[in-house]
Amino acid sequence: MSDSFGTGQPGQDAFTPVEELSYEQARDELIETVKILELGQMGLDESLKYWERGEALARACESHLDGAAARVEAALGKAEAAGSPIDGADKQEDGEEF
Repeated sequence: MSDSFGTGQPGQDAFTPVEELSYEQARDELIETVKILELGQMGLDESLKYWERGEALARACESHLDGAAARVEAALGKAEAAGSPIDGADKQEDGEEF
């Protein structure tokens, strides 16, 4: 089975380090990794390497999302401190919420 991501064959530990991947790259590789594992055509050792890679990719995705959430919270905090009406942005003119 050929490796469609990374820089070498799956058994050579030649995957791109997860720290170097963007969220989108990590997510796409995780999806591909799951598909490969679901085929069930590898031996135990090779499957474990892919499973471990998938776990690392999932953690990287979670870290990216946590960072994005923190940035949004920080931006909301700055806007609130500046007196921006962000909290009322989800209300219609008649006072009803969307």
